[in-house]
Amino acid sequence: MVVIGLGRFGGSLAVELVRRGSEVLALDNRPHLVQQFSDAVTHAAVADTTDPEALRQLDVADFRRAVVAIGDDLEASILTTSLLSDFEIPHIWAKAVNRQHGRILERVGAHRVVLPEHDMGERVAHLVTGRMLDYIQFEDDYAIVKTRAPGAAVERPLGETRVRSKYGVTVVGIKRPGEGFTYATQDTVLHHGDILIVSGRSHDVEKFADLT
Repeated sequence: MVVIGLGRFGGSLAVELVRRGSEVLALDNRPHLVQQFSDAVTHAAVADTTDPEALRQLDVADFRRAVVAIGDDLEASILTTSLLSDFEIPHIWAKAVNRQHGRILERVGAHRVVLPEHDMGERVAHLVTGRMLDYIQFEDDYAIVKTRAPGAAVERPLGETRVRSKYGVTVVGIKRPGEGFTYATQDTVLHHGDILIVSGRSHDVEKFADLT
């Protein structure tokens, strides 16, 4: 994996990837950041990633996955992403500072665009209301949430509560106080205090969480 750009997002990503067992080549044009992360990643190098020859010398074209985490220089972000696409790297992720930047990155070859500030803001907005314990938004308006069991669904088997047909959501897992998570079935009986993992359309899971 190659991570280009060692700001807050790219630096933390590179360290976490190494912690999870990946070999990471980390690149940045700022020597002090490369020095800062040199002991935390597999390889780190100072490089102008808008220069195709510099990328070739570092064998960047041999990588199957790359993350462009440049956020403070839009031109460098776009040019770097375009070069990685020219190298035909199969999986290119790129950080965008806004949706317009993201659309440009997609046009020049990014396979997946990440908007860290926007995505985190949206996630926190769901959590600060107190109805949800965690919230993950996916593409196509699909979400998974962690929430408390609502009163309308407790003390009866899930099959009898007809949660899926009434609320349009699926209870995937359940955690009782002092126990670990287990898969939920139609015979599972929910109790007050249970924590649920629920999936479905964003609007539907939000409405279900509102019942708590």
